[in-house]
Amino acid sequence: MGAIANETHWGGGEGVQPLGASYGKLMMWFFILSDSLTFAGFLAAYGFARFKFIGSWPIADEVFNHFPFLHGVDAPMYYVALMTFILIFSSVTMVLAVDAGKKMQQTKVAFYMLLTIIGGLVFVGSQAWEWKNFIQGTYGALETKGGSIIQFVNTDGERVALGDFAATIPHERVEKGRNEGVWFTNTAKVPTYSLEEVVKGFEANPNILIRTEQVVDQKKVILNREESLQRIKDANMVVEGASLIRNEYGHKNFGNFFFFITGFHGFHVSVGIILNIIVFFNVLLGTYERRRNYEMVEKVGLYWHFVDLVWVFVFTFFYLV
Repeated sequence: MGAIANETHWGGGEGVQPLGASYGKLMMWFFILSDSLTFAGFLAAYGFARFKFIGSWPIADEVFNHFPFLHGVDAPMYYVALMTFILIFSSVTMVLAVDAGKKMQQTKVAFYMLLTIIGGLVFVGSQAWEWKNFIQGTYGALETKGGSIIQFVNTDGERVALGDFAATIPHERVEKGRNEGVWFTNTAKVPTYSLEEVVKGFEANPNILIRTEQVVDQKKVILNREESLQRIKDANMVVEGASLIRNEYGHKNFGNFFFFITGFHGFHVSVGIILNIIVFFNVLLGTYERRRNYEMVEKVGLYWHFVDLVWVFVFTFFYLV
């Protein structure tokens, strides 16, 4: 009993430390482990949904094919790959900041922390730009009465936007407000073109065909002209861009998983940026110099490496596979 009473109990400082880690570091590892299980659950759910609807799942190369200042240029995955590189590079600068902290080099820690913060801000900004394009859409589509999406292509199989062939029918189209709709509910946002305009324009352009959301051999099925004319009779509404209800790219669950998984990860990155900024200013104020250790930089570094690693899995399973 006397031997036990004389032991130095673990309190986060000097003394007995399980796994050779301080209390703060071990708690960060516990958080990372629990959060990893959360992301694993989300990705597993995405995998099951995609497998179930594999025949109608959107093709990522066709959805994420934008690049800033290159309007109209087909650049599949280029910008997402650039975002990934920027985030991974920010992990490198974080490693350098931690290393400089172990050597008590205040100026270098501040410099590398600043680069890490800039990398995180660029990534979050890029993700916001990607969301904007995803929500806004590019070509538009129609949703059938059965809930499936039909898109439009020319005879060469190239996508055609609704504005390229929709007819112009003069009539007043009003977006209802809460005080005008039935039971005081808002109507959906009025699309650029009405269903009648799209159907009339399609019927007047024999070179336009319908492409279904069904995927065969990594390509969506294109109907011939007769089949297209028959299929458009099932059209129920115009869909432009994406929301939590429907999207122009294909199966409804695709948009839901995109917003939820990338948004949840983006929230983690944003929290990491805030933590990095706080630590950065503490470095400038000499807080850790007075403590004679930069362990706090190591703690936020663990979190930052975690969000970077999670993005690698999101990028692989959501965008590449």
